[in-house]
Amino acid sequence: MELRTSFIQEQRLKMNPQLYQSIRLMELPLIDLRERITEELERNPALEVLKESSTVSLDAVYTPRKEEDDYFEATSDGGFIRRNGDEASEEQRKFIEGVLSRPETLQDHLLQQLRLEPIDSETRRIGELLIQNLDENGFHKEPIALLLPDESQAHIRSAMKLIQSLEPVGTCTADYKESLRVQAGLLTDPPKGMIEALDYLELLERGKLKVAAKQLCLRLEEVEVLFERIKKLSPFPGRQFDSGDTRYVVPDVHIIRKGEGFIIRLNNEEIPVLGIHPFFMEIADKKQEKSSPDKPVRDFVRENIKEARWFIHSINQRNHTLLRVTRGILTFQRDFFLRGPKYLAPLTLRDIADELGLHETTISRAANSKYMQTEWGIFEVRHFFTNSITGSGSRGSRYSKEGVKEIIRELISDEARGFSDQEIAGILAKQGISLARRTVAKYRNELELGSSYKR
Repeated sequence: MELRTSFIQEQRLKMNPQLYQSIRLMELPLIDLRERITEELERNPALEVLKESSTVSLDAVYTPRKEEDDYFEATSDGGFIRRNGDEASEEQRKFIEGVLSRPETLQDHLLQQLRLEPIDSETRRIGELLIQNLDENGFHKEPIALLLPDESQAHIRSAMKLIQSLEPVGTCTADYKESLRVQAGLLTDPPKGMIEALDYLELLERGKLKVAAKQLCLRLEEVEVLFERIKKLSPFPGRQFDSGDTRYVVPDVHIIRKGEGFIIRLNNEEIPVLGIHPFFMEIADKKQEKSSPDKPVRDFVRENIKEARWFIHSINQRNHTLLRVTRGILTFQRDFFLRGPKYLAPLTLRDIADELGLHETTISRAANSKYMQTEWGIFEVRHFFTNSITGSGSRGSRYSKEGVKEIIRELISDEARGFSDQEIAGILAKQGISLARRTVAKYRNELELGSSYKR
């Protein structure tokens, strides 16, 4: 065998530390961003805090700017328009008062466990995307086929199986039925017929154990044991998660209604405006010979200034992208902001990505763990991405899943008597919303509303 030296030309995508930092900052919610800024201020002496705050209007977001200005901007103010006066102060007061508290998120808890698993990098990457796609119940928000259309099915299955086994068990599933099946399958000593019994949950819930026993070809005593074991499972595993560590949820962006128009404001009250320390700029601008003994000092100063400018640019890029995504959501969900939660329209990450000319993963990072304050309350930005009731996102029915759930909530809260799921389905059909009885029951359970018998 003869060995020869050869050259091969190939293209590879390599992520440098600056790009990685930008991606990480893009994902951070406001509270975590503030902590990250504090860490960078302690690490980099070239950074300093400028005591200013800024407000942005919808029209100011898209002021044309040169690319070199983006890269070498010296402050994190971003060039946004400032507003003063009593009106602005009152809006700022309301903005800061709209703070809620919550425990550590389900996504945070699952990601921490995933990082400890001895898996390959591709499975880990897909697992992180799957976890970020979970709602508060632990179920998929976007269908897997849309979220990961070009990924290896083997890696997807491997990542899903792993996440389903993490605490709380049964997340990363399509609905509560699949979650219960996963939980039952992970039991070390499941009773005979437990998986099959999950097909008869409605009979068990109504206490019709004899009918269920007949369908399952089991004795009544065996069905009673099965029912008691099923009761110990959690149909919505994400809801039971509570680390006990209280964190704060602060809206990253505020949409203010002004007549028939809207103003988008970033919550810059919570993060400092950053700049380059003048002393460092002065040292960096000094012209000295290469042989000067001060050259190592100047090299140190210039390196820190370079890192500080990139950090400021990354924060500005995060804010700019969040504003663009917010504007895109406002364009698609205008009826929601004008009329209320039940008018939430179907919307997918791809819709916003196509509108803004960005990649879906960028939209996902910008929306992840961010909160928006509206006239109708504080919502997670992910809340505005919801599937159609008869299709995928905006490609299906004009009615979104979350919008229909709000209509069901109103029907049940205003009912003079307890409507059955079949009656609710009939009322919705008259409004042009075609839903099966089982789907109505599923949405009602997700709203934590009891059956007509319990109500």
